[in-house]
Amino acid sequence: MDTAQPLSCPAGTVLFRPGEECPGFVRLTSGTIRVTLTAPNGREVVLYRVGPGDVCLQTFACLTEGRSYAAQGTAETAIIAEVLPHRLFRAELAHNETFRSEVLSAVARRFADYERLVEDVALTGFDARLARALLRLETSDGRITITHEALAAETASGRAFVSRRLREFTRMGLIEQGRGWLIVRNRGDLVRIAAEER
Repeated sequence: MDTAQPLSCPAGTVLFRPGEECPGFVRLTSGTIRVTLTAPNGREVVLYRVGPGDVCLQTFACLTEGRSYAAQGTAETAIIAEVLPHRLFRAELAHNETFRSEVLSAVARRFADYERLVEDVALTGFDARLARALLRLETSDGRITITHEALAAETASGRAFVSRRLREFTRMGLIEQGRGWLIVRNRGDLVRIAAEER
C-alpha cells in the first residue's frame, strides 16, 4: 500500500527544479514554499507561495498530466509536510470527497493568485506593484529583509529599475533602506500608492 511519507527540511532547500519528475502531492503542515520561474537570461519572477492548505499548481499539473516540473520550488522557511505518492493522491482524489473538495478549492484559489499576478504585471503601474510587494513582505515591525534582486523577482521587473524606484521611495520618506533590508516609514502613503492602478 502507498502511504504518505513525512517531509521536513530547513529554509533554502530546493524541493524541485525544472525538468524534474514529481515525487507526489505535498501537504504542508507548516512553513512556506516559494515557486519561481527563471528566464534563459537569468531573470527570475515569483509565481506564488504555497502555505498550509494551499496547492502548488506545478505539482498538481505534474500529477494530473504526467509532466515534469517547469519551475523551481524552494523552502522559504523551514517546512513540515507529508508527501502523498501518485497512486495514493489519485485514489484520494477519486474516492475521498472531502479531500477532492479541499484540493479543487485550493486550485481555484491558486488560479485567482495567477490572475492577480497577470493583472499586476499587465494593468498596474510599477510603483503600485512595488508598494504592494513591500506591504505583503513587511513584518509586524515594518521591517523587510530582502535584496533589490529579490524584490525584482517579486515585482516581475529588473533589479536596476527596482533600485531607482526604491531610492525615490526613500526620498519621499516612505521607506528607509540599507544593505539587504528595508523599513516601512510611512505605511499610509504606501497603502495609497498600492491602491493606484497606474
